[in-house]
Order: sequence, then structure tokens, then C-alpha cells
Amino acid sequence: MQSPIQILTAPTAAGKSALALELAGEFPLEIVSADAFTVYRGLDIGTAKPGVQDRAAAPHHLLDVADVTEAFDVARFVELAEEAVAGILARGRVPLVVGGTGFYLAALTRGLPLTPPSDPAVRAGVEAELAARGLDALLADMQALNPAEAVRMERNPRRVVRALEVYRQTGRFPGEFGRSRPRFAFEVTAFTREPAELEARMGARVQDMFRAGWADEAAWLAGRVSPDAGPRPTVWQALGYREALGVARGVLALEDAAAQVTLATRQYGRRQLTFTRTQLRAPVLTPGEARGQLRARLSR
Repeated sequence: MQSPIQILTAPTAAGKSALALELAGEFPLEIVSADAFTVYRGLDIGTAKPGVQDRAAAPHHLLDVADVTEAFDVARFVELAEEAVAGILARGRVPLVVGGTGFYLAALTRGLPLTPPSDPAVRAGVEAELAARGLDALLADMQALNPAEAVRMERNPRRVVRALEVYRQTGRFPGEFGRSRPRFAFEVTAFTREPAELEARMGARVQDMFRAGWADEAAWLAGRVSPDAGPRPTVWQALGYREALGVARGVLALEDAAAQVTLATRQYGRRQLTFTRTQLRAPVLTPGEARGQLRARLSR
């Protein structure tokens, strides 16, 4: 019987990739990325995409698999991730799924929701309501109807629109539908750091990204995909790119942009931890505990 496939998750900037690469020095690992934005070619700096040295240390999968003009959704992620895991196993090596996009990890471990296909007319109506009333108002509507579903959205506008579209079609939210059967069994190892340490790491990472040319990368993205196109383009939901574009266009000071992105990153990190506990149902360990647990599981 195939042993469960291991997943490593943690909030942004906690050190997931570093721990994965450390373990790749001990085990014949190949890393399957579970990040909603490193899939896009050209989004390198602002997504903290693994660089040449990291990819040389261990093979990585699901990086640079889509153009920024393409739609990329959870169904495609699951398809590609399952193909990658199967290929790694066939080569006699060990897959390790690494990432912080909880929605992707939930679909991989529990299956895809068996929701109906999109209805463009209904979706357009929800998009218009989002623009008119704002994300908080739509989430409040969901909270009143299904509190668990509202939490599951992680304040992601694209997911909120889809959830309300399905609800208006069927009277049920996506989480109330059944799921497809996952191809593999998985075990999740999750960790975080002390709040002060994690916040310092987040702030330092944001500063490093701007020094590395994040504003120029955002300007390049705006040249490929307008940030003002409707419905809201998927790539412009990536954390911090709008602020980086503001710096590139001279409408936002770098210091202000960095502060705004750092705050948004802290808020996102808290949502990641909530999702890990409530949806992935994984205990959140210290880095040392996670290292030990994952090493033991990989040694089986």
C-alpha cells in the first residue's frame, strides 16, 4: 500500500521552502508547489518563487505552468499536482507538496467540490454587486447564511463571487456539495513561528522584494493584463502587486507601499493559520516540531 503523500504548509514567510530544501538534502525529494501564483510565468519576485539555486537543489513542479493571461483554477491545479505526484512515484522518488494556498491543499486532500458549471449571467451580477457593495458586505451576507462557508473563503474575492454564484443558482454553497475522490492519501505537517518573529520575517521579505525590482515586475504585469479589467483578473489578486504597481507609477511611496503590503501579509498569514486548523484539520507546530514530524514520516 502506498504511504500517504506528505504536505508541508505554513504562513507566508515562515520558511516552508527552506525546510523543504533542508529535507531534500536527506531524502530523494521532488517538490510539488501548492501556491496559486507561482504557477504564472513572470511572477517571480512578488511570489517569492524558488530561484535557480533552489530548483537545482531539488526538482520543483507546478512552477511557471501558465501565462499571466490564462485562467488557472483549482481543478487544473489538482489535475497537474496529481500527475506530478504520480510521475515522482513512478521514478522511485518521494513527492513533497509544499505551499500555503489552503483552498488548493483542501481540494488535493479532500477532492474537488462537485459544484455546477459557471453561469456567466449570474456571475456577472455577483461581480457587479461586489463592485457596488464591497467584499465585506458580501461576506456578511454569507456569514448570515453559512458561517463556515464565509470562513472558508479566506477573504478571496474570486472565491466569494463563485460561492455566491453557486448559491444563487442552487440555494447551496460550494462547501455543501459532495467532492470527487482524491487520487492519493495525504498527511499534513503545518507550522508557524512566534508572532513577533513571523511579522519581522514578513516585513523583511517585503523590503527584499522591492529592492529586487518588484515595482518593475508589477509594471510588466500591467502591460500584459490590465489591473482594471473586469471581472477582476486572477493575477491581480496576488498579494501586493497593486501596491507595487502604485510605486512603479509614482502614485504610492515605496515606504507606504511596503507598510501596506506587510500589514496585508500579516492578515493573510492569520487567515492561513485559521484555514489550516479548521479546514485542513492539522495541528500547527513549531518549526522544530515540524522538522521532526516530517523527517519521521518521510523515513517510514
